[in-house]
Amino acid sequence: MTLIVAIDGPSGSGKSTVARGVARELGLDVLDTGAMYRAVTLAVLKSGVDPADAAECARIANDADLQVGAHVMLGGEDVTEAIRGPEVTSTVSQVSAHPEVRHELVDRQRAWIDERGGGVVEGRDIGTMVFPDATIKVFVTASDEERARRRQRDEVAAERAVDVDSVKEDLARRDRADSSREASPLRAADDAVIMDTTDRDVDDTVQDIVERVRAVSD
Repeated sequence: MTLIVAIDGPSGSGKSTVARGVARELGLDVLDTGAMYRAVTLAVLKSGVDPADAAECARIANDADLQVGAHVMLGGEDVTEAIRGPEVTSTVSQVSAHPEVRHELVDRQRAWIDERGGGVVEGRDIGTMVFPDATIKVFVTASDEERARRRQRDEVAAERAVDVDSVKEDLARRDRADSSREASPLRAADDAVIMDTTDRDVDDTVQDIVERVRAVSD
């Protein structure tokens, strides 16, 4: 059986931290699909292409020399930090809404699992679209206030000064865009386990998921 752990959720929910913890506990590789969309968005911005131009964004996605692991490499360049910048953050929802872009990156995500025979995959449409038959599906969430605080801490760590209210507004904008897009909108799969991390320890969340995976895969 191919072991696939699908972890979805909005920005700031803690899904990336949880996904890395689950992968570590289970001895699996982890794929951050959001980083893939961010890298394509960076390529779009660098090329000067209009992010609203679906055909050109799809061409860039199709041609992208992209590797996502501990570091994100785009055309041989380490863009791990660059894809987290404010310009990419404000544009990624627009680029990732194009069905042609999503089609290309979903193909790459499925190929990633095929090459490894399983793994932990985190994003926004993993359980609903990319791997609807995943071994276990988890939708990670948190309160708007907590998500904003987490994102602000990330920005401060990256030496970008922003206030909580601004971050909260940006998260709300992205939530609306990601949840209302036609192609693979952000939502929990019907059979996903919903986990609220607002007041929950990361290790506790990770262990909960690991136990569920082991229970269904033994």
